[in-house]
Amino acid sequence: MKIEHKIEDGIFDTEVNGFRAFVKFKIYDGSLDVRQTVVPKEIGGRGIAAALVKEAYDYALRSGLKCLATCSYAVVWLERHPEYGGARSKDYVEGACAV
Repeated sequence: MKIEHKIEDGIFDTEVNGFRAFVKFKIYDGSLDVRQTVVPKEIGGRGIAAALVKEAYDYALRSGLKCLATCSYAVVWLERHPEYGGARSKDYVEGACAV
């Protein structure tokens, strides 16, 4: 799976079987905040969301940014990967993503 970086647009995305999956993020206050994760149900269950979120946070660490999550999926991902030193953003609302 090839993940494209569209840093200027605040998106990491990929296409699988003709369906687009993506992570939207914002960079502010020295942090990269994953705001939304979208994987169409037709391609769900393949680890695509995890790969996109990991790619975003790997980019953050390479860029000297702190890993934040507003998206509920990204919050859970960070909890499962404490090595990233991530945290919930101030905008986090349980079970939701910011758009």
